Amino acid sequence: MAEVHFTSWLREVVPDGPFQVNGGTVGEALTALFANKPEVRGYVLDDRGSLRKHVCVFADGMRLPNATAFGHAIGAQSKLYVMQALSGG
Repeated sequence: MAEVHFTSWLREVVPDGPFQVNGGTVGEALTALFANKPEVRGYVLDDRGSLRKHVCVFADGMRLPNATAFGHAIGAQSKLYVMQALSGG
């Protein structure tokens, strides 16, 4: 099972992580997580079900582009990190 970690900005919502989830892609893993932790969905996804603009996902140390993150293949030993992206100047 893949392991999903959240950075501190979401630990108030999900203090009991990291989570072990099944899935062959990032999207499947997050769907499995949201089934057990529905309160997290609104922090990670927008109203259309896309990653929020200021959320980024890393899979096994690689930052994934938001547009293609859900389809990224993962394995049973994968580690996913969901975090707030910073922007500004």
